[in-house]
Amino acid sequence: MKLQIASPGEFPAGLDLPWRDPLESWEHPALVRLTRGISRNIVRFAAYRDAVYAIKELDERLAEREYGLLRELVELGLPVVEPVCLVTERTTPGAAGRGLLVTRYLDHSVPLRSLISGGASAEQASKLMDAVGDLLVRLHLAGFFWGDCSLSNTLFRLDAGRFAAYLVDAETGEIHPSLSDGQRFHDLMIASENLAGELMDLEQGFGLPPGVEPVALAGTLAPRYEHLWEEIHRVETYPENRQDLLEDRLHQLNAMGFDIEEMEIEALADGRLRVRPRPNEGGYHRRLVQRLMGLDAQENQARRLLTDMYAYRAWRTGAEGKDIPVAVSAHRWFTDVYQPTLDAIPAKQREKLDDPEIFHQILEHRWYMSEREGRELGLEDVIPSYVAQVLEPMAAPRVEPSPLAGASE
Repeated sequence: MKLQIASPGEFPAGLDLPWRDPLESWEHPALVRLTRGISRNIVRFAAYRDAVYAIKELDERLAEREYGLLRELVELGLPVVEPVCLVTERTTPGAAGRGLLVTRYLDHSVPLRSLISGGASAEQASKLMDAVGDLLVRLHLAGFFWGDCSLSNTLFRLDAGRFAAYLVDAETGEIHPSLSDGQRFHDLMIASENLAGELMDLEQGFGLPPGVEPVALAGTLAPRYEHLWEEIHRVETYPENRQDLLEDRLHQLNAMGFDIEEMEIEALADGRLRVRPRPNEGGYHRRLVQRLMGLDAQENQARRLLTDMYAYRAWRTGAEGKDIPVAVSAHRWFTDVYQPTLDAIPAKQREKLDDPEIFHQILEHRWYMSEREGRELGLEDVIPSYVAQVLEPMAAPRVEPSPLAGASE
């Protein structure tokens, strides 16, 4: 038996699990039960230290291939689950020829089945389609052909009032230098068909939000995807002396979350410039927040944090009478505003959401309370109300001990 560990410090080989045995026969106190989507393979979950890991058993060659693909996608900064271990060369009867792929479970994420059965609204269902469309665009920009995009292969996290979608299963994926239009549309067609079928199953099993028709909702994926793809690749022409219009276009792309890897500018005979942007896989605000503050946030969360930080910078600049560098303002905002706000949240309530989402929701809560009271309230004024009205009624993440086989989890 061989273990390949991508994150030795996080997931040591000494974790006492029966790696040699068929996954469905495992009985171990570290195993826990989590809600998940449908899978063609047996999947179990194990809790270790402060993390939960998903363990999937599949054909050894497929396990090796998926492990490699996920590592490449993580290196590209794409929204995918993180691979931490691959187990191969197992010889026990029932396990021979089968590999184990271990990934870190995405904290504060939920499969769509849980969202629907928990009473999602029609508006939330629409936002879920936006998230899937955004995920596909980002994967395709990086040259990744998924081949099996589905709701069961996707996890969702709250992202400043929207949803961020993450790829969970890459068994059928392929990485290319770039994708042709035919490859992109084929992948999109597969995704639309899969989503329609799964939504019909959900309608039968749990019911869908009022006013949501499964085939019609799945049919909105392609237009959403195409609109975003066309918007970030739109070719425009500008007068040669209007540099400001070109800068506005760059700001528009940044506002949608995309950096420009390269820009092709062609001088036309009439004196205008034709500009063709070549965007990268996205995550502009997320990378900026990581660089300035060392925070790991979703794209929309990062945009919201930056907005608050820039407002803080403007206030400090006015108070001090001098311009303050962005990097300095970001550090002060983190230590004076962000961290004290989160530290004021009781530990048990803070576990229910990731920190950037809590901070975003507190900003939203402050806005509503300020509107109601007709005056500007400070963050410290609204934290007790936010905890009582929003966090305390919220269910804690379910991580339960489970001796059950993977097929029933």
